[in-house]
Amino acid sequence: MKQQNVFTVAIIIALGGFLFGYDIAMMSGTTSQLESLYDLNSFWLGFTVSVAIIGTIIGTLIIGKPAEKFGRKKSLIVLSGLFAISTLGSAFAINWGMLLVCRFITGVLLGAATVVTPMFIAEISPAKKRGQLVLLNQFFVVTAIFLAFAVNYLLAQAIENASWRWMIGVEAIPAISFFLLLNLVPESPRWLVNQGRNNEALAIFKRIKAENPEEEVRIVQESVEQEIAMGHGKLFVKENRLPIFIAITIAAFNQLAGINAIMIYAPRVFEMAGFGTDASLLQSISVGVTNLLFTFVALFLIDKYGRRTLLMIGSVGMVFFLGMLSKSFFTENYSDLGGYGVMIYLMGFIAFFAFSQGAVLWVVISEIFPNKVRSQGQALGSFTHWIFAAALIWGFPVLNNTVGGGPSFGFFAIMMVLHFFFAWKVLPETKGKSLEEIQVEMKKRNK
Repeated sequence: MKQQNVFTVAIIIALGGFLFGYDIAMMSGTTSQLESLYDLNSFWLGFTVSVAIIGTIIGTLIIGKPAEKFGRKKSLIVLSGLFAISTLGSAFAINWGMLLVCRFITGVLLGAATVVTPMFIAEISPAKKRGQLVLLNQFFVVTAIFLAFAVNYLLAQAIENASWRWMIGVEAIPAISFFLLLNLVPESPRWLVNQGRNNEALAIFKRIKAENPEEEVRIVQESVEQEIAMGHGKLFVKENRLPIFIAITIAAFNQLAGINAIMIYAPRVFEMAGFGTDASLLQSISVGVTNLLFTFVALFLIDKYGRRTLLMIGSVGMVFFLGMLSKSFFTENYSDLGGYGVMIYLMGFIAFFAFSQGAVLWVVISEIFPNKVRSQGQALGSFTHWIFAAALIWGFPVLNNTVGGGPSFGFFAIMMVLHFFFAWKVLPETKGKSLEEIQVEMKKRNK
């Protein structure tokens, strides 16, 4: 069997994150056009944008069993193919109802992909590089966000009418590419062991150049047997209390930072600060660049300094910059720093978010659950993440129209204070440990 570098395999799988990132940021360029075209008030605009997020919640709930039954690779192949079709359906929607249905389906597929992608990478990664390799998923997310902001701006300049259709339709290109490239990667060896297919798992470990393939299979098999002997196979049991609590809490805090609401409505935030529509779209690109740059920085920090350290440093920075944004909107003083205060504060927030919460979230959730319930645990974390995302994305336009930007950003800042103490006091450090070693530690702490 031809050998493959695990880094190359992880890059291909991480393209699932690209689809997610592009879709989230792409909608920021369509809001004004959709609001005008379909005569939407702030409530229904929020619903139109968040309907895909609602679909994402459903996707996280239904993917666990298929991913466990059919495998990680086959699941992603089916998801990427259907995603290309639903994207084109949205782009060619003949009315608002068809757009909503297609966007909802797109969301279901994205939700499923956010469960499978980081889990798949974690299961093929060696312990010393797992943080960096799983983080590739987030790196592709933020790369796609930057590209979406840039493409939106260029399309808005080049196409006078209905550029929103092109903004959505472009997504079919990475979806089809992902669909084709997935045929080049192997199945998850840990999933194969779970299915009793040890010989195939051994071949995969050799294919991705594991240091000791036979020992890897033995350790995974031993872990699976222990879980079966203890009656595992179910997520909601006493032994899984700690990982369940961590997954729910870290996913909730990720959205309580306000990140997806800010990303999607970035042009509107700039408009609130007095910038014109074109300038707002252009300055949104600066947000994407900052996100990309500091996620890239995190690639070199996460396995060196660990997950907890990045989260605590990020919390301090986010509290400061969210506080400054809140102050700017409370006082309606947008002349700070030569009139670019809001942009600089927003970029500062994005920078600290990108190398902390943005980098760590999916890494931690992919690490903390036992082999037999990893797909269910990943789904729980994703479900929590998207529940909070949907609420914030739907509610953000209404919140700003009623109480304004000051209280909104102030709330996000307070949440990040609480997040600091969660990272400091509750979250265990997982860097440099195998998935099976992490389970041993979680069992000790769960007692």
